[in-house]
Amino acid sequence: MLGKWLTNQTVNIVDSVNDWKEAIQLCAAPLLKNKAITPNYIDAIFQLHESIGPYYVLAPGIAMPHARPEQGVNQLGLSMLLVKQGVKFNSEDNDPVYLITLLAASDSTSHIDMLTQLATLFGNTDDMQTIFNAQHSDQILSVINRY
Repeated sequence: MLGKWLTNQTVNIVDSVNDWKEAIQLCAAPLLKNKAITPNYIDAIFQLHESIGPYYVLAPGIAMPHARPEQGVNQLGLSMLLVKQGVKFNSEDNDPVYLITLLAASDSTSHIDMLTQLATLFGNTDDMQTIFNAQHSDQILSVINRY
């Protein structure tokens, strides 16, 4: 199921980024390109982060930035960025973050199956280690395609 959303076009790996904002912008780029989101969606994530903190850092090394559907989502979408050297999101217990998965939900229900599969993936230590150690997006996709 995740393989429908996470593909060679939406999964990327970079060595490093300057900061958390750059990480989110790089992760969001494929969803901007395919018009799943508008630039307003990224701005909304930044504004939420500034006002309430890194609410989307879920666990050590894992972040899932998202905002409300009406803040710039055109259609359901998902993208993933692995930052090999990690990036600080100012999440005391979970920094540095290595895997950013940007979620664009077009309504309050259509993404529930996607979240269930992501939660299963994030809970599998071996698969997450394979993703964290990936050198190429194909290595990430080989794990993703099992979910």
